[in-house]
Parts: sequence; C-alpha cells; structure tokens
Amino acid sequence: MSANYDENERPDYDQVIQDIADYVLDYQIESDEAWDTARNCLMDTLGCGLLALRFPECTKHLGPLVEGTVVPHGARVPGTQFRLDPVKAAWDIGCIVRWLDFNDTWLAAEWGHPSDNLGGILAITDFISQRRVAQGQSPLSMRKVLEAMIKAHEIQGVIALENSFNRVGLDHVVLVKVASTAVVTWLMGGNREQIMAAVSQAWVDGQSLRTYRHAPNAGSRKSWAAGDATSRAVRLADLTLLGEMGIPSALTAPQWGFYDVLFNKTNKDQKIKAPEDAQFKFQRDYGSYVMENILFKISFPAEFHAQTACEAAVTLHEQVKGKLDEIEKIVITTHESAIRIISKKGKLANPADRDHCLQYMTAVPLAFGNLTADHYEDQFHQANPIIDELREKMEVIENKQYSEDYHNPEKRSIANAIQIFFKDGSSTDQVEVQYPIGHRRRREEGIPVLENKFRQNLATRFPAARSRLIFDLCKDKHHLQSMPVNEFMDLLVI
Repeated sequence: MSANYDENERPDYDQVIQDIADYVLDYQIESDEAWDTARNCLMDTLGCGLLALRFPECTKHLGPLVEGTVVPHGARVPGTQFRLDPVKAAWDIGCIVRWLDFNDTWLAAEWGHPSDNLGGILAITDFISQRRVAQGQSPLSMRKVLEAMIKAHEIQGVIALENSFNRVGLDHVVLVKVASTAVVTWLMGGNREQIMAAVSQAWVDGQSLRTYRHAPNAGSRKSWAAGDATSRAVRLADLTLLGEMGIPSALTAPQWGFYDVLFNKTNKDQKIKAPEDAQFKFQRDYGSYVMENILFKISFPAEFHAQTACEAAVTLHEQVKGKLDEIEKIVITTHESAIRIISKKGKLANPADRDHCLQYMTAVPLAFGNLTADHYEDQFHQANPIIDELREKMEVIENKQYSEDYHNPEKRSIANAIQIFFKDGSSTDQVEVQYPIGHRRRREEGIPVLENKFRQNLATRFPAARSRLIFDLCKDKHHLQSMPVNEFMDLLVI
C-alpha cells in the first residue's frame, strides 16, 4: 500500500550548489596567467560593447524603463551617459557585450560566452563603489572585478565541460545566470548560506529554450539573452540578501527538481535521451582553468565554431577573388558541433541568422577578404548576391578526428578546412586551420591583435586622448588592479 503524502524533511543544499558557494568564498587565485588573461578579457569585452553602440537595433534596448528616472549612485553603462539601477545596468551591459557575437567563447559539451557575466559584475561593483564613497568608505578595486570574472568564468565553464544543456533544448545562458548569481551575491557581501540560497533560486528560475538560436527561428533575442540572464542574477542576489529563503534540493528534488524537470529529457522518438539518474558530471574541480583557456574572437565577429573557417577563407581569397563565377563546388570540412548548430541552407532572415550560418560566414571572406559586423546587415547582404550564390555551392562534411579533438581537453581544437573546386576540373589546395588566433595555443600571436581590436573599438566611441588613457590603463596591470571601480567607470562615460 503506497503512502499518499510527501516526506517533508528539509534537506541540505545539493552538493553542486555547496561546491559553487565554497569556491566563490574560499578559492585563492594564484595563477598569473589567469589574472593576465582576465585583464585582456576585460579589454576585449568592453571593446565589444563599445562597438555594438554603433548599431541602432542594439541601442534601442538601452536606458531606463521610465525616461528621466534618477538613480542615486546609479551604475554606468560604458560608452553612454546612462546611470541605472544595477538590475537594468546589468541588462544593458550584457546586451552590448553580446550583441555582435564578438566576445569570448567557451566550447565543450555546452557552449557559451563567460564574459557575459561582466554585465552583472560591473553593474554591482560600480553601484557598491559609488555608494561606499558617498558613505566615506573605501570603494571596490578593479582587482575585485577581475577576481569575480575569473570565478564566474570558472563556474560557467567547468559545468559546461561535461554537461550539455543544448541537447535537452536549453540555452547556455542558464549558466550565465548561475555563475553571475554566485559572484554577484558574494560581491554584495553574501555569506555561504546566502550564496547557496541565491544560486538555488537561479536553478529553479525557469530557463530559456534555444529556439531563438536555431533555424528557422534564429533572431535577435540571442543578442540580449545573456544580458537578461546576468541581470536576473543581480535581482536574485538582491532578493536573497533581503532575506528570501533558498530551495536546498533545487537540482535533485524528485519530480520537481531541475534534473527531473529539465535535464532528464526523453522525447517520444528517443532523439533526446538521458539516463534516469541524469545529474551533472564534472571533469575537474573549480580553479582558474577556464580563464586560462578561454577563446577570444579576435579577428571576426562570428559564432566561434566558424572562426577557423573564416581564417581559411581569408587565406583563399587571393586565389579565388577573380574566379568566383568559375567555382563548381566548395567543400567545408568541419566538426560535429559546427554542423549541429550553424550549418544551414535557405533564406537567412536577419543579421542574427547570418552570424550563425557557417556557409554565410565562409562565403563573405572568400569573396571580400574579411568579415565584419557590417557584413551581416540587410543592406550589405542584399547588395551582394554572390554570397548566396557561393552558399549554394557549399558542401559541409564532418571529419571525425576534428570532432574528437574538439572534445579532447589536451587539444580543444576548433578545426575547419576549405577546398574549392572549379568548373574546369582544377582546385585549390585544402586550407586547414586547427586553432583560431584567439586560442590559448596562439596567445603570443593573438594578444597584439586583441589589443589592436580594443584600440579600434575605443576609437568608435571616445576622443583620441581618452582612448589612449583607457588603453594605457588597461595595459598596466598594477595600476588597473588598484584602481577604484567607480573611477574606472568614470572614464567610460561618454
């Protein structure tokens, strides 16, 4: 005879939640590489946000919900004059950072962009610092911002190593929400219990579907979804510090927890299936691994699985630019993840659709020798029918070794190769690129390019003298780390 009641003994917090809280509170970052990479990541992320301010489809989302709202000690949005409450400021910063698909990337079982967390981190540290100064207290330093970035990167990236949310239809911004919630609660002074409570709220909060990232629905929501997630984290942290209780078994509760409701998916035709005891798996403990290995999008504002294809296409441009109408076939050899998320045929409806199309991102640099954010816009696409003509000639195939090396923690390659065949029977050599210029294996080559990217992005928003001042400050790691957050943000007000 079965019981018709639930056992109501409140459990301890799930171990996954406890581990996140303990890491945020207790881990001491000793890796010089992680600190230096975080500084470069800060530059790159801010530059991506500044560049996005050139695009009205982005800027229409920015600013207070009620025009004229005055917020004491309001957090600033870089490159603007907005002073907003930290929740909306996090939304706006996250939005501009992600808009052009040009900030950093993490590729594993799950994908994502850990610098999305900077929205919540910058908004709350700027607000706290201004408030402290007004109260005669010391502001937070930029070292605290870098520390929070390293820890948010680590939480998001380590969970992503072995756990695929995309395979059960969930968007990776769930990990932005979780990571941002943990570090923002810590930055606001939360203790272990409060960090666990806030993180539990993030897991039960309801999660975004990936619908807006894939054909036939790819659209601009993917450009602000992470801003929405990091903003929600600030709100959840604030609620928790006001005394809102946590949900200890948010992940593991039978029937009602995250695992049973959202992660243990079995659909009717068995295309998506997880074991009955599906729970998160971990490859490594939290440390500073993710920041050390983060991938920068240095050369192209393109979904990262296509970065090496873009490099290969630029290499081939000189050989084919005068023979585009003579091309019979273009063979793109790639890895399984690229095929699954960005290989598509048919009409591309908007810029967000184009920057998630492997074929489009290959065709543009083949024809024009480069790929910039402007190349995704409707006006450029409509004026250049050659792009779609080249797309129609493309064949995409998987190289099993590429797929294996993509997941190999010792390699973490993102390989693509391109070969072009002409109507007269001739062909180019196959051009293969295993590691993009933003990869850890190419740091020495890539960082000067990243710095030049930052200079150019600063110049889109600030006068030359201010641009030099910001750039020189970010290059000086000791000066940057010791600088109060509010004074750093002062420099970014237009």
